[in-house]
Amino acid sequence: MAIRDFDSHSPDVAASAYVDEAATVIGQVSLGADSSVWPQAVIRGDVNTIRIGARSNIQDGTVVHCSYDGPYLPGGAGTVIGDDVTVGHLAMLHGCTIGNRCLIGMKATVMDRAVIEDEVMLAAGSLVPPNKRLESGYLYQGSPAQKKRPLTESEKEYLQYSAQHYQRLSAKYKKAIS
Repeated sequence: MAIRDFDSHSPDVAASAYVDEAATVIGQVSLGADSSVWPQAVIRGDVNTIRIGARSNIQDGTVVHCSYDGPYLPGGAGTVIGDDVTVGHLAMLHGCTIGNRCLIGMKATVMDRAVIEDEVMLAAGSLVPPNKRLESGYLYQGSPAQKKRPLTESEKEYLQYSAQHYQRLSAKYKKAIS
């Protein structure tokens, strides 16, 4: 696995986390307990911080980055991903905040200083523009993302199920390589 220091910062990876050997994690990154990072995912904390909570999964080909402090974005924008979050294949998360128990669909993009509250489903291919806030308990879809409807109880249960599935899968992968 490519876990690398950058500019005197070392990734902090929980012992129970799984980082695939074909993934890259660099710099000011914190990966919570039982989280997982899958092949070709890149988590690059070179210009700001990235925190990924417990039992969250960053699927294949996803890019997680952050923004630097400068005149156009004073203070920059770190990236925070909560607990029990499923981030689908090829997603792009940049300087944003994702709450707990969310699903970020495949190829979705979430931009600087956007906030996704707890228990949100963001449909595949959706775009969340800078500074937009997605309210808890809804499905959002489109480019730019728009509120479509409240989540059903079954969908809310699925958010937790998905995170648990990836936790079990990553445990199998860890066992296979040990």
